Amino acid sequence: MATRKLSRYRAMRDFKQTAEPSGRRKVDKSPELRFVIQKHAATRLHFDLRLELDGVFKSWAVTRGPSLDPKDKRLAVEVEDHPLDYGDFEGTIPKGQYGGGTVQLWDRGFWRPEGELSAEAQLKKGELKFQVAGERLKGSFVLVRMKGDRYGGKRTNWLLIKHRDAYATDARGVEKMMSEDRSVASGRPMASIAAGKGRAPQPFMLRGKVAKANDVWNSNREPVEETPAPKKTARRKKAASKRARIPAFIEPELCKPVDRPPGGPGWGHEVKFDGYRLQLRIANGDVTLKTRKGLDWTPKFQAIADAAADFPNAIIDGEVAALDKNGSPDFAALQAALSEDRTDDLIFFAFDFMYSDDGDLRSSSLRDRKAALKEYLGEQGQDSTSLIRYVDHFETAGDAVLQSACRMNLEGIISKRLDAPYRAGRIGDWTKAKCRAGQEVVIGGWTQTGSAFRSLLVGVNRGGHLIHVGRVGTGFGGDKVAKLWPKLKKLETDENPFGGSTAPRKKPEIHWVKPKLVAEIEFAGWTGGGNIRQAAFKGLRTDKPASEIVAERPAEAEEVDVVEPAPKAARGKAKKASRGKAAKKHSAVAKSTAGSNVVMGVPISSADKPLWPNANDKTPVTKIDLARYYETMGELILPHIKGRPCSLIRAPDGIGHQQFFQRHAMQGTSNLLSTVKVFGDHKPYLQIDRIEALAAIAQSAGIELHPWNCQPDKPETPGRLVFDLDPGPGLDFSDVIAAAKEIKERLEALGLVAFCKTTGGKGLHVVTPLADSRNNRLKWPEAKAFAQGVCTRMAEDSPDKYLVNMSKKLRGGKIFLDYLRNDRMATAVAPYSPRVREGATVSMPLNWSQVKAGLDPTRYTIRTAADYARKATEWEGYCDGERPLEDAIRKFVQPRQTSHRRKHSNHSHAMT
Repeated sequence: MATRKLSRYRAMRDFKQTAEPSGRRKVDKSPELRFVIQKHAATRLHFDLRLELDGVFKSWAVTRGPSLDPKDKRLAVEVEDHPLDYGDFEGTIPKGQYGGGTVQLWDRGFWRPEGELSAEAQLKKGELKFQVAGERLKGSFVLVRMKGDRYGGKRTNWLLIKHRDAYATDARGVEKMMSEDRSVASGRPMASIAAGKGRAPQPFMLRGKVAKANDVWNSNREPVEETPAPKKTARRKKAASKRARIPAFIEPELCKPVDRPPGGPGWGHEVKFDGYRLQLRIANGDVTLKTRKGLDWTPKFQAIADAAADFPNAIIDGEVAALDKNGSPDFAALQAALSEDRTDDLIFFAFDFMYSDDGDLRSSSLRDRKAALKEYLGEQGQDSTSLIRYVDHFETAGDAVLQSACRMNLEGIISKRLDAPYRAGRIGDWTKAKCRAGQEVVIGGWTQTGSAFRSLLVGVNRGGHLIHVGRVGTGFGGDKVAKLWPKLKKLETDENPFGGSTAPRKKPEIHWVKPKLVAEIEFAGWTGGGNIRQAAFKGLRTDKPASEIVAERPAEAEEVDVVEPAPKAARGKAKKASRGKAAKKHSAVAKSTAGSNVVMGVPISSADKPLWPNANDKTPVTKIDLARYYETMGELILPHIKGRPCSLIRAPDGIGHQQFFQRHAMQGTSNLLSTVKVFGDHKPYLQIDRIEALAAIAQSAGIELHPWNCQPDKPETPGRLVFDLDPGPGLDFSDVIAAAKEIKERLEALGLVAFCKTTGGKGLHVVTPLADSRNNRLKWPEAKAFAQGVCTRMAEDSPDKYLVNMSKKLRGGKIFLDYLRNDRMATAVAPYSPRVREGATVSMPLNWSQVKAGLDPTRYTIRTAADYARKATEWEGYCDGERPLEDAIRKFVQPRQTSHRRKHSNHSHAMT
């Protein structure tokens, strides 16, 4: 009987390739029915629930894992029956095999059905009530079969729901349980299993391994403590003929802050992680994690230390960071994890290799050290579920890498000379460029009004004094003040810690503190007098002593600017023009009529300051030109940005100088701009809801407008999809045109309407407007998955032309189909928005009849766009082109399923 039930299971696997059990081994009967839950990192991470019944495991893939919260209804997709000896399987299914990925025995124990009907009868009826007694999961559950099949596939979908009993918990308890990344059979995390390291799992399905579960069946008592995972054995020592002697600590190499990243050859550019710099040392099985000053922080990051316990001897340089739900580093989340002792999910990003069993690697080039590090970490370093991950780099122009980092809301990039050895200190071989200005400061006091906290007084070390550099009055949302204030009061003193001529005087609202706490801030830049502007508190730093905090003023970089810089010659012309205009400024203003530099009621200061050297016409484009462009084009721009959070790229001194990426409202923001709160961020975002606000944007030298792609006033609801066609080196613009037309055909075949615009650069955007989802069912993950699917299928059909991997080294001669703008917080440059690019180009909407040979995006500039817009009819039917994405998703999925009826769908592979 069991053999017949396993025919489908066996037909789907090649047991010469996979170590999964074939089911031919005899497993002894148990007095209790067994169950296992296996954490499975296949195409999608999920959890496989298996209940023993009639000699096999009835199996379901639970997409988000089981929950102890009765409010949760977890989707459980029924899959093929599995053999009982699968209950002892833990390991890696090879790529290319069915369900390829790492499998961990996440929970196991015993189960029994509830109610008068048998388990078989309940399954047939579509409602199975049962109790479990596992090491993590306990109590009463129900599996309810869903009516119909909402995915249109061959699988049967169920819902797994926790009953209210003594074992039920809330969302926080569920989060704590689901964060457990330790096998109940071997104690190994997923990363160790994937690397084939650690001890084998203790068997469960064999004779003599049956435990008692009767106490759990008694469901009305208080819950018992969960059985802990097996204790770790002594860490395995390095199997080598000699025990290595490596330094206890190496003084780290540090980064020199710069305005702009270097753009010449020989540089590698890495993501800058917003976390804590740590040095990972493995010496004969002993693991330590030390800060940049040599403090031992191993207990704070024990999960990372455990993950490295079986590694060979090494000293690795890296950064520990917390990731948000979008996979981006989140410093606030890191601080919260440390303060609440929830550090098991923190990631160690490894970027340099100083010592190994081969000896001291510091004299080798960075290129060679990184190659050795990548080989050392192996597949584990590339695994998105690993706690220790390898940091890759890009060798293209640094400005382009920084631009991409800023688009993804990252902190910035680190640039390193690839031919340089590892040398301690801040010597210039490593530089850092940020999307937003940041600084570490020493807290010297705080102010309060009555009993309410107001601001921090902060300083930096200079000339033997703590020099006051200003106040930090924002960024204290949530419970930050509640955690910070006791630390301040503990250090309160009557002595002013600030010295020098700029030291503030004592006032009733000021409270001094001993200068021991270091804070990290985000700010708009330095004033001429050396103070910080518009500073916001990010968090405390405990890895750096206050005595070492100095002002980090970025050095000028010679090669490139932060975002799409002009060539050096152009920058020189801009500076020369700026100087010439400045000399005439006062006389020009005196001769002008009143209000001549007022646009839509907004006075434009420094109106003659050049922002671009020229607009392909040898004449500088000034700040007042930008304001008047916004006035002229405002009615065309506004429908595409109104009601949506909008980020800016600002260039106060022109595109040849430092630029800023701004998404949050700051102190001093014009009241012509709206602000909006979005879920997950306590700071308000900028929003442009009236044409006059564009003049305020021009006054702040806001050049690029990057709105969210949501429905107006509905940040959580997708409003349009943007497909960014980014050509690699060696391609002609005609290739981009062909790609845009192919995207159009594919979208129209799915019932969507496609529009095209230039990006203001070398690519094109294909945009499809979406109908408002009145029932609020359409969410961002579905929209992003659809866009990814369209791009992936297009790349699969023409792999010689297109790719969806953003790696620069793979993009030669191909077009990168960028679907990543179709996420909740992702942005795309607005139609008609100017660009921070040479020539003052704009992102210009096009008729499809214009998307043909001879199309030249550089013709659309801040000076010519209005003339083209007056004569053309592009995008007139944009709003009429809105279509429901749900219909397109159904059409997109159906053809692929129809043409693969004899194969298993991708969804099935991912869920097994």
